[in-house]
Amino acid sequence: MGGYPEGAPCWADASLSDLAAGKRFYGELFGWTFDEDTEGRSEGRAEGRIDRKADGKYGGYTNAFKDGKRVAALRPKRDGRMPTSWTVYLATPDAHALAARIREAGGQVITDPLPVPPYGTMALAADPGGAVFGLWQGERHAGFELTRKPGSFCWTEVYTRDKDQADAFYESVFGYEGGDPGSPDEIGADFRTWSLPGAEPGPDNAIGGRSLMSDAFPEALPDHFLVYFSVEDCDAVAAACTRLGGRVTAEPFDIPYGRMAVLNDNQGAAFAVLQGSGT
Repeated sequence: MGGYPEGAPCWADASLSDLAAGKRFYGELFGWTFDEDTEGRSEGRAEGRIDRKADGKYGGYTNAFKDGKRVAALRPKRDGRMPTSWTVYLATPDAHALAARIREAGGQVITDPLPVPPYGTMALAADPGGAVFGLWQGERHAGFELTRKPGSFCWTEVYTRDKDQADAFYESVFGYEGGDPGSPDEIGADFRTWSLPGAEPGPDNAIGGRSLMSDAFPEALPDHFLVYFSVEDCDAVAAACTRLGGRVTAEPFDIPYGRMAVLNDNQGAAFAVLQGSGT
């Protein structure tokens, strides 16, 4: 299993109050299976899947699988005051060095780099606008085993009210190459793509992006990352979300890259689905 280059989205997990309810929701919505469905398989242990002993050690952290490949995780909230949310993790070969750069650029390190043996080292950070993201220095657990296929991660972007601040921060800390796919009038949003250092800027090489929150967003909504999952049928998934107790916060609509919707799961965690992301 290869590692991810620094700055690339490499993992995502949801922090939930009711893990069992989360498994029922995402299991039916995306067809995910979870750690206990694969326990005892030798290949699962070899790939670093969290077994019964490790599950207890790490507080119920539960990997999700699509077609037998690791695609995300669900974790129980240890404190009810913590947000119910999805977190995207950006890869790094040195979490301590990256944490130092984040601080120097005006960001905040919420959780200092913490070893999670034998899987890797994690940290949580926030950009100057308050958008939270994770850092992951992978070892036995490099990250996603499947992306851009139905039921797996396909995209992430930070929604901000200060685009100049966000662009300067991420392009300084990670060396992202920024690309502007079109004017707000052309694409319906003030949007910028980010590619890894040395890659040609633009949609073909983009690993994430930045979107400016307009007046249409609630004033109380803070800067945040949105995690996208690929689906075969955006409208059908949006309908299933409602049926499963979730909520559709942005009804399916067409964008230059396909058709998307913004959803909340049955506990309030926000995420997006995108049809046309390599499906």
